[in-house]
Amino acid sequence: MSVLVNKDSKIIVQGFTGSEGTFHAGQMIDYGTNVVGGVTPGKGGQEHLGKPVFNTVQEAVEKAGADTTIIFVPPAFAADAIMEAADAGIKVIITITEGIPVADMIKAFNYIKGKDCRLIGPNCPGVITPGEAKVGIMPGFVFKAGEVGIVSKSGTLTYEAADQVVRQGLGITTAIGIGGDPIIGTTTKEAVELLMNDDATKCIVMIGEIGGNLEADAARWVKETGNKKPVVGFIAGETAPKGRTMGHAGAIVGGADDTAEAKKAIMKECGIHVVDSPAEIGKKVAEVLS
Repeated sequence: MSVLVNKDSKIIVQGFTGSEGTFHAGQMIDYGTNVVGGVTPGKGGQEHLGKPVFNTVQEAVEKAGADTTIIFVPPAFAADAIMEAADAGIKVIITITEGIPVADMIKAFNYIKGKDCRLIGPNCPGVITPGEAKVGIMPGFVFKAGEVGIVSKSGTLTYEAADQVVRQGLGITTAIGIGGDPIIGTTTKEAVELLMNDDATKCIVMIGEIGGNLEADAARWVKETGNKKPVVGFIAGETAPKGRTMGHAGAIVGGADDTAEAKKAIMKECGIHVVDSPAEIGKKVAEVLS
């Protein structure tokens, strides 16, 4: 079992022939991901990396049966790419692009609300189901298949958590990088819920950071639904100075409730196993699973 992506996903790359799209699509194909083509307007009918290039997402859906997309489109055009994918009937839209204007994302977010699709990101590392599909920019070799799900705002901490879990002789069902922008498609709670409802996932690692209330919302949901599976939590940014954006556009402390300390306190109250360092994640997962 897995969530969002697996060996049967039919994946296209928007921004396929650009430098970023080319590099990461090549890595995805080498991993064994079922990439069925890509989209670059004006280059339809060509072949790239041994896969067909389409002018539109609609054409990729009709001709290749695409149901999942990964977006490497420049920031100015990325929101349009999201809306085009949703319009064409793509079910999972994974947006890697960083720096999409907030006004554009608000428009895209509202546009896809009524559509039958799920947006991951933007400004995220993507989603991986080890051994089946790598739809993102993560180093695939770090991830091994197993029974631990990962939800993270941070790309590098996603890889660190996976490495920690694997070093304990365990593995990952699906790792979801939700992104660190102020406006994202799938929240921490929604991603945790996907893994909570996945039979193969026995434990969830939830990695957050300062700013916003996504982790608190997720923690309260976990408690309200009866703590069905153990959740190990970590919040990055404990030493960040107040009022300064740290790394991610969404990582800015606006009030007393979105500091690392406040989030950790809420998570602990909700029965989540909170660690103070990312280096402790693997050990804590092994402990709660034993």
